[in-house]
Amino acid sequence: KEAVRAVDGVSFQIRKGETLSLVGESGCGKTTAGKTILRLIEPTAGNVWLRDVNLAALDEKALRRIRKEMQIVFQDPYSSLNPRMTVDRIIGEALSIHRLATNKDREEKAVQILEMVGLGADHLYRYPHEFSGGQRQRIGIARALAVSPELIVADEPISSLDVSIQAQIINLLEDLQKRLGLTYLFISHDLNVVAHISNHVGVMYLGRIVEMAPAQVLYQDPRHPYTQALLSSVPVADPTLKRQEIILEGEVPSPINPPPGCHFHPRCSHRKKECSSLEPSLQEIAPGHFVACLP
Repeated sequence: KEAVRAVDGVSFQIRKGETLSLVGESGCGKTTAGKTILRLIEPTAGNVWLRDVNLAALDEKALRRIRKEMQIVFQDPYSSLNPRMTVDRIIGEALSIHRLATNKDREEKAVQILEMVGLGADHLYRYPHEFSGGQRQRIGIARALAVSPELIVADEPISSLDVSIQAQIINLLEDLQKRLGLTYLFISHDLNVVAHISNHVGVMYLGRIVEMAPAQVLYQDPRHPYTQALLSSVPVADPTLKRQEIILEGEVPSPINPPPGCHFHPRCSHRKKECSSLEPSLQEIAPGHFVACLP
């Protein structure tokens, strides 16, 4: 029986109050990794630690108790909000489930949360279809904030928004992080945004992390050929500057039947004979800078 290992051997840590971003092509496992951390997708092996608690080992009752400490902001603000619920019920549902507010003060709490994300009391009794995409994503962020989480997985939270609105949402996320001490796992395709918001960046390819480094280091000195190719495709705002784009050969292999050795070797211009048989592991080449590439 064929099986897909959507995320295989991925390991990283996020410091409290910082942002780790995961980048890579569609289908590389970024979203699966994020949802597995929250156990929205059940892991088949491995551990997920939130402080000293192994989330992967918790039963359903224990998981429910700790779930308020970790929340998610979904990619699509149009499908992630219940169209039959007003904003006060969308936010109030989380408060009720975790018993964080009585019916009497639930509305006041919901207004406070809405004001944190740039909305107000006049939005409380409207339905999702009455809002723009940017406003809906603010409601999605408010829903995540309602239970005062420590960790938020932001799964491509701006990819479906207009460019002008994207900047507003990114600035909001940064402001909330400073005010509330939030920790983010930020999943995105937009490498310019990732450079702006991240403390550390992990690059994924076919279910594995191939490079991990502080954001500034990764952008200035990418070492893995795949990372170099990704960064070469980022548009430069200055028309006088020329950047040589690295065009990768072929397509991303099927995760059902990945190539042996280094998964990236069929598309790599620097491949050697041993790349097709030896599987590289992440090696620290400089403080905090890890690369999975044969020397």
